[in-house]
Amino acid sequence: MRRKKVPYVTYAIIIIGSIVMIFPFLEMIFSSLKGIEEYTKMEYSLFPETYHFENYGEAVDQLELAKLFKNSLIKSIVTTILVLLTSAMGGYALTKLRFRGRNGIFRFILSTMMFPSFMFLIPNFYIIVHFPLVGGNDILGSGGGGLATSILALILPFAVSAFGIFLMRQFIMNIDDAYIEAARLDGASEAHIFFRLILPMTTPALATLAIFEFIGSWNEFIWSLLMNSINPDLATLPVGIQTLKNHLDPASTAPLVMSGLVISTVPILIVFIFLQKYYVRGMMNSGLK
Repeated sequence: MRRKKVPYVTYAIIIIGSIVMIFPFLEMIFSSLKGIEEYTKMEYSLFPETYHFENYGEAVDQLELAKLFKNSLIKSIVTTILVLLTSAMGGYALTKLRFRGRNGIFRFILSTMMFPSFMFLIPNFYIIVHFPLVGGNDILGSGGGGLATSILALILPFAVSAFGIFLMRQFIMNIDDAYIEAARLDGASEAHIFFRLILPMTTPALATLAIFEFIGSWNEFIWSLLMNSINPDLATLPVGIQTLKNHLDPASTAPLVMSGLVISTVPILIVFIFLQKYYVRGMMNSGLK
C-alpha cells in the first residue's frame, strides 16, 4: 500500500504563519516586563534584561483595574447571553416556524450586515440618552441622562446580532423536523421545544457564537468611549488603557499599557480555551466552513 506523502511545504507555511501571528503577543508580554529605561533604548531586544513584575501592580493602581474589569466583564457576559438567546430564537423562528413574510424578514436582517456599524452610533446615542422616564428624563426623553446613567447603555445596543441570527439559522436548518413534529404530537409547547430540544442540540453553534460575541464585546471601543464621555463610571478596559496612554507620558507609561493589555487578554483566552472544542464543529455544521 502506498504511503501518503507528508505535505512538508504546507506544514512549513503553517509553522511560519504561526510564528508571525504569535510574535506580537510575545512582544506585548515581554514589553510589559521591561523597565522604562530599557523600553526606550534604541537597541531592540525581545527579552528584557531585568524582569519588572511590579509593572502589573502599578498598572492595576493606575488603571483602577477593579472598576474597569467589572464593567468589561458585566458588559461582555450579559451581551453574549442576550445575543445567544435572541439569535437562537430568531434562527429557530426563521427556520422551523411557518408564517407569511419569513424569507423577507430574513433578507432584511441580512441586509443590515452591509451597513458599517458607525452608521448606528448617532441613532443609538439619541435612543440611549433620550430614553423616556429613565435616568431623570421626563416622558419626552429630556431633562436627564436616560439609560446612559446605567451599565445598560453598554449592553442594549449590542443585544441583537444579525450575524448571530444568520449563524443560528444555518445551524438549525440541519436539525430534522421529525424531532419537532414528534414533540408537538406529544403536546409540547413551542417554548418547551425551543428550550428543551433545540437549544441543547445547537450547543456547538452557540459556543462558536459565544466566542465571537465575547471577544467583540470585550474589545469594543468606540461606543464605550462615547458612553464614557457622558458617564465616566462606565469606562471599560480598552477605554481605560487608552486614557492612561493619552494622559501620561507615553515613554513612561508604555510598559504599564502593555501590562494592562496582557491582563485584558486573559478573559478572552479563558473563554476560547473552554469553548474551542465546539468551535470547529459549530462552524462546519452551520455551513460557514
